[in-house]
Amino acid sequence: MDVIPYNSRDLYYKSEFGAVKEGTVLKFRLVLPRSFTANGATLCIRRDSEQEFTEHGMLWAGMYGESNEVWDIEFTPEESGLYWYRFNIYSPWGQSTLYNDGNSVGTFEAAKASGDWQLTVYSKDYTTPEWLKGGIIYQIFPDRFYNSGKKKSGVPADRLLRTDTNNLPYWRPDENGKVLNNDYFGGDLKGIEEKLPYLTELGVSCIYLNPIFEAHSNHRYNTADYLKIDPLLGKEKDFVSLCNSAHKCGIRIILDGVFSHTGDDSIYFNKYSRYGDGGAYNSKRSPYYKWYDFWHYPDSYRSWWGFETLPEVNEECEDYIEFITGKDGVIEKWLKLGADGWRLDVADELPDVFIDEVRKAIKRVKPDAVMLGEVWEDATNKFSYGERRRFLLGKQFDNVMNYPFANAVLSFARFGVAEDFAKKIMYTVENYPAPALNIMMNHIGTHDTMRAITALAGESCENRDRAWQEQHHKLSKKDYKKGIELLKLAAAIQFMLPGVPSIYYGDETGMQGYKDPFNRCYFDWNNKNGELLSYYKRLGEIRRESSCLREGKINFISSMLGCVAFERVDSDEGLLLIANRNEEAISYNLPQKWQNAYELLYEKNISDSVYIEPMSAVILQKDF
Repeated sequence: MDVIPYNSRDLYYKSEFGAVKEGTVLKFRLVLPRSFTANGATLCIRRDSEQEFTEHGMLWAGMYGESNEVWDIEFTPEESGLYWYRFNIYSPWGQSTLYNDGNSVGTFEAAKASGDWQLTVYSKDYTTPEWLKGGIIYQIFPDRFYNSGKKKSGVPADRLLRTDTNNLPYWRPDENGKVLNNDYFGGDLKGIEEKLPYLTELGVSCIYLNPIFEAHSNHRYNTADYLKIDPLLGKEKDFVSLCNSAHKCGIRIILDGVFSHTGDDSIYFNKYSRYGDGGAYNSKRSPYYKWYDFWHYPDSYRSWWGFETLPEVNEECEDYIEFITGKDGVIEKWLKLGADGWRLDVADELPDVFIDEVRKAIKRVKPDAVMLGEVWEDATNKFSYGERRRFLLGKQFDNVMNYPFANAVLSFARFGVAEDFAKKIMYTVENYPAPALNIMMNHIGTHDTMRAITALAGESCENRDRAWQEQHHKLSKKDYKKGIELLKLAAAIQFMLPGVPSIYYGDETGMQGYKDPFNRCYFDWNNKNGELLSYYKRLGEIRRESSCLREGKINFISSMLGCVAFERVDSDEGLLLIANRNEEAISYNLPQKWQNAYELLYEKNISDSVYIEPMSAVILQKDF
């Protein structure tokens, strides 16, 4: 069958692309060969909460050429949620079902089918912060960014303060077999403030800080006191000063909210009596006792993924919810002191009732603050803890960390399979509501993943232990040089995709490292790769100057033979990115629309074709 019966990404077949607001009138069209002798067609659709499909009869709507006919129907999803649909075709020979082939095109062949089409329907009131659109996020692991040298007070004596900032973090267990994570390089809030001019040159508009509250590990994901800045980072006044200075530079601050668990060494649990005689571990009369679930008091309790140092809290406990989200609670305090948003750690492990209350608290205190979720999969159809999550329907998160994009970008830059890249990107673009898609946190490296340059040019660390990762921390000169080229390629793609690119501190200067803790080294301020840094700065300039990167549509021009080309367009201008992953240069013949454009990275006029070096990209600009 030569004719395409249905393509959900083509506006001829589906009148609105991708996710839609509740109450949107959608027109669906099928194109069928007359040889089918179809005497009926139906749209079969169901809400995610329903088991059975409801069939809606389609109408014959005329001819498509000489040998095909059109059937259509209007359908209006009245309520937000996830919907699934397919089509049934009826003829004298029986019933046939049209399924999604996995690339949004219809197929009657069961062997090629991947299932039904997804339709994401979001709240008509769903809006997200305007200030994040078109911006750049910069993620900072506070202890490892910059030490201002300011004297600290109240630092616990059991911390190892290191001055050998060029060396790797400690990772080996102590004599009791425990990895203490108690070595600190001294990065602090004042140090971040002093480096704001550097971040401004990069074009950064938002800083995402890994945890900054008092905690007794260098990563600080084992919170000891949600209401206090960790003493090695500074004091509350230093946080206020950082926020004020950042705002003057046009930079917002997002904090990390680790609310699924606390530290065992905390004011709330207090297993080691660091905080006196109180705490849930020491007394059932503690105000924090009901936060936790004890199986055999006090030594057997529910903990995060079985780590006894991270006792899990009951996020449905009313007292806990009030402590985090109530008046003068954790959310309110830090927003009022200057924060501009919160990232919720392990969002898919938090119950809906808790997420709902966090959103209410954030928007009550600062309506334009952002609420970001850590979700590693497609956040529109994520299923966790026995239920489908409603993260991006308009009542919970503004955006999430875009791991699907990250995986697609890194995979293409490393292996060059262009077809897979386009498929993965468009899958996410089609499923995500536009208000969320336009501010997605598009990273290619974080504190939880390998450094981007290592992921692109290093050996695989699959089934390799930390000793191997330490030994292979630095790439060979040959691999490092190749890694720089591949990272530039990946960054160009990252900066052009829908959403907001996020730079993990030091990636822009070529920092290396496998997994935690080797991806969390101290920023090497004396050995920045100038070529790479200049490239990132130019990408930042392009984002600032390009309106189409705020909310512009994405269209793939081609994706084959190790080369991808996609455009971002709005009513005023467009950008065309062409990425060549091949190890040979290519000459790319431009569609007429893009002829006589201007190339932004190398700043030159282009006629009807463009020359692209091996493992590199070009970005063309044109006004429409």
